[in-house]
Amino acid sequence: MQGTHTTSSASHSARTQAIVLAANALLIGALLSGCQKPLFPEKNSRSQFETYDSLRQQNQQLVIPDEFGNPQPALRARLTPQT
Repeated sequence: MQGTHTTSSASHSARTQAIVLAANALLIGALLSGCQKPLFPEKNSRSQFETYDSLRQQNQQLVIPDEFGNPQPALRARLTPQT
């Protein structure tokens, strides 16, 4: 009776080890896949409107620093009507 319990425990331990190894492999793969170049580079225009503005030297800032120096989207400057 105890012989079957030991075999079951050994197979349970092997299964647990396999699951842990698979989880570690997935985690490492996910971390490494995040180290790729961005899909859309920052220097490229995002829309036809940005292209139009940049050709006429009227491009708006995308981000401005807040009072603490952290970059924030420049929504007010980009959404106000052009004069």
